[in-house]
Amino acid sequence: MNTQTFSAGLEGVVACRTRLSHVDGAAGKLVLAGHNAVVLAENNTIEEVWFLLHEGHLPDASELAAFKDKIETLGRLPADEVNLIKKLRGIEPLSAFRTALSAIANKRGYQPWLNRPKREAVEEILALCALAPSIVEVLHTGRRPRLKNGNAGYAERYLWGVTGSKPSVENVRAVETYLILTMDHGLNASTFASRVTASTGADVGAAITSGIGTLSGPLHGGAPGPVLDMLDAIGSNDKADAWVRAQLAAGVRLMGFGHRIYRTDDPRAITLKRVAERQNGPRIELAKVTEQAALAVLTEKQNLRAAAEGKAVRPLRVNVEFWTAVVLEHVGIPRELFSSTFCASRIIGWGEHVAEQIADNKLFRPLSLYTGEMPAE
Repeated sequence: MNTQTFSAGLEGVVACRTRLSHVDGAAGKLVLAGHNAVVLAENNTIEEVWFLLHEGHLPDASELAAFKDKIETLGRLPADEVNLIKKLRGIEPLSAFRTALSAIANKRGYQPWLNRPKREAVEEILALCALAPSIVEVLHTGRRPRLKNGNAGYAERYLWGVTGSKPSVENVRAVETYLILTMDHGLNASTFASRVTASTGADVGAAITSGIGTLSGPLHGGAPGPVLDMLDAIGSNDKADAWVRAQLAAGVRLMGFGHRIYRTDDPRAITLKRVAERQNGPRIELAKVTEQAALAVLTEKQNLRAAAEGKAVRPLRVNVEFWTAVVLEHVGIPRELFSSTFCASRIIGWGEHVAEQIADNKLFRPLSLYTGEMPAE
């Protein structure tokens, strides 16, 4: 008799140790390296939080200045790499991003990290992550990145590159808040994929590319764009309830609701809703009405299900993608770049997880539960 324990999707299985982030789904809290992620997002810059993940503590003024200079320098693309990226224009933006990053790592001759000084691999990780704003800009505009003299850092360079003009302080802060909140989030699918590839001793470009590859699936990181499609389809406040009921009756999943881990409100969603309210853009009222209509109808359905099954059913809440869509649209990021924007955030987390895996590596090799026939003896 086979007594192996099987957990579909590795649900509940602890696969690694990390100091980088912790998701408390029951309490609705996200911790980044010992700090409340919401507090960090509302009060710190992306470079400060990146330094925190990289070094284990928040930087002082001199450390921050040096780190910002380093990231900006590493984020500059030489002309030959700009030309390489240009060749990828015209395909789906996230696929182009993935291919560009892989091509750059290959062109730079990045080798498997195994049996090399670990500090070399860590420097390669920082270089690839720092390139994200420039890669997206080239793919979006078809030209080399603009000079951004006096920019405030990674978040401003990203938004400046996408919109084509120097953004307002308010818009930069909105994007920076989003980038910090989504920088790392436990052992999610993309982070796990990056660590699995790194565990083989592969080059860091391959490991980070593995993370990007998971985002091509709509179940991970791909919902903000369809949230706007949903708001487009609803059109006006008075149509929200009927539209939501019709979609759910037809068995269509509502984008921006429900989360694999959170059993209460997603703290990132709450924070981005506050950002959207401060923006006070044309979508805000429709988004609020749609959120309330969806939550009300979903609660009705969950209550009916609970009564039918005779047991409690967890409520569905709005997740980070819902208010992300409203915030990113308001600052001028087109919806086809929403996944690339998420990638420009999460790539920092992937990179730090790859570095952590390299520092204390063990090849991932879980077991499988065989369900086929056994040969006759």
